[in-house]
Amino acid sequence: MKILMVCLGNICRSPMAQGILEKKISEKKLDWLIDSAGTSGWHDGAPPDSRAISAARRQGTDISRQISRKISLDDISNFDMILAMDSSNYGDILQLCKDQNQKEKVHLVRNFESLGRNIAVPDPYYDGRFDEVYDILDKSLDKFVETMLNKGEL
Repeated sequence: MKILMVCLGNICRSPMAQGILEKKISEKKLDWLIDSAGTSGWHDGAPPDSRAISAARRQGTDISRQISRKISLDDISNFDMILAMDSSNYGDILQLCKDQNQKEKVHLVRNFESLGRNIAVPDPYYDGRFDEVYDILDKSLDKFVETMLNKGEL
């Protein structure tokens, strides 16, 4: 299974989500491909925010080698599931979808943990809540993995 994490700039939330999910699938020995992108191209080619790198590192997750990029039309076709961090990202991704099948690939990441309540992952860029966001993503991605395994998505 191929999963794409998406936030606005691809320097805070989606890189942390990518690193967290890569760690989880490695521990469970799942053959999934995880990547991340942003709906904007503001930080193309840049590493994750140093505060995101530090928060992830404190939890034993290395995201320092990731590089920011903007989501592409090919991503919509090539990934099996696209997990958005908030409703704005979700809407931007849906605008790129060509048909209903593509739209059905797009989900808010917290809906796996909050049972479809459409709760956003807060953007820590301005308020510095990186550790809190890491914990939110960790919890949501635990539920995501559990849901996929229960569905037989190996």
